Amino acid sequence: MRRIQAGSALSAFGLGFTVPYLYVYVAQVRDLGAATAGIVLAVFAMAALVVLPFSGRAIDRRGPVPVLLVASVVAAVGAVAMGFASSVPAAVGAAALLGAGTAVLQPALATMIVWCSTPVGRTRAFAMQFFLQNLGLGVGGLIGGLLVDTSRPGSFILLFSIEAAMFLVLAAIVGTVRMPGSPAFQGARPSEGGKGGVRALLGHKAMVQLCVLGFVLFFACYGQFESGLAAYGTEAAGIQPSTLGMALAANTAVIVAAQFLVLKFVERRRRSRVIAAVGLIWTVAWLIAGYAGLGHGSQAMATAAFVSTYALFGLGEAMLSPTVAPLVADLAPESMVGQYNSAFALVKQLALAVGPAVGGPMGAALHGPYIVTFVLFSLGITFLAVRLGKQLTPEQNQPSLALRPSKVVARHEPVRESETASA
Repeated sequence: MRRIQAGSALSAFGLGFTVPYLYVYVAQVRDLGAATAGIVLAVFAMAALVVLPFSGRAIDRRGPVPVLLVASVVAAVGAVAMGFASSVPAAVGAAALLGAGTAVLQPALATMIVWCSTPVGRTRAFAMQFFLQNLGLGVGGLIGGLLVDTSRPGSFILLFSIEAAMFLVLAAIVGTVRMPGSPAFQGARPSEGGKGGVRALLGHKAMVQLCVLGFVLFFACYGQFESGLAAYGTEAAGIQPSTLGMALAANTAVIVAAQFLVLKFVERRRRSRVIAAVGLIWTVAWLIAGYAGLGHGSQAMATAAFVSTYALFGLGEAMLSPTVAPLVADLAPESMVGQYNSAFALVKQLALAVGPAVGGPMGAALHGPYIVTFVLFSLGITFLAVRLGKQLTPEQNQPSLALRPSKVVARHEPVRESETASA
């Protein structure tokens, strides 16, 4: 588990070097234009949508380690190709490789965590992964910002080379893990060869409801960070572009600071109620964002309110990380863990593709309707979470119940004298 978590953190560290600068790199550094940069980002997302439906079955049939090794190499090749891409076809091809490779990493890593954890310990394992990934992204982005120079394409070649190296480091670390031979994994390896498929997944009512809930979660949060909410902040609230970086830093700081404090609270609560609480927290966040843009207060108050919105989103994310991903794993049949993880990753990717397309134009032009829409979406999270809770078993909804001692005690029955005499 330590090696899996270390590899996951280092791959996030590598991604942090390039993700914030991909648009600027394609549009300005390589001088391919804003339209090409948009196409590259779209291809990056579409590649993930193409490969995720197939990656789950491959993980269940071949195991997560071989799939992750292939995905890491593909992502590394894509990163190096992007660093040297000076034409539209080269940039698009590199984006396809990079998007496909990185998309498969998460369900493969999630399946490895599931295989080497118990339902009770899984909550803490996924919280640790989320914490380390955010820390890696933040540190990588910080160092990348010090190295990047838009006047020197060579500085971006260095960034993409570091990213590629981190993918290969991930492959090297995970390649040392011998999952089937370890006593910790006895009974965890699928024994049915990944049977089931899409039909079985769609027939699982609780999983379908969780996927719908997941789409709304990612659409209303991550899908708005760098598009609709950023556009709303600059257009309606008059936020300076530099403040957007401050807001994202506040988001990451809250996640890093609160993750393990929140974990103690989450571990002893029902998962459905935790997710419902996140919906209410994000409702407050969107109302504060509404005040920032529509409250007609001072610029300082608007800026503080806008940064607070991102901070509240971070608190919700810290509550979700030990809740949603372990729940996906606990719902999955033993032979379909990879397919369930990949299906949920696909839902997330769809939300991240649709979110900016819907939120961007609304946030820039329809300020009031934008806030009302996402207040309603946040309240919808609470409603869907309560509804999902009715489909879960007590152990799925609250794994800590498995740690409680049984209340059933053996009752001593005195032996009757007639029974003793007959014996």
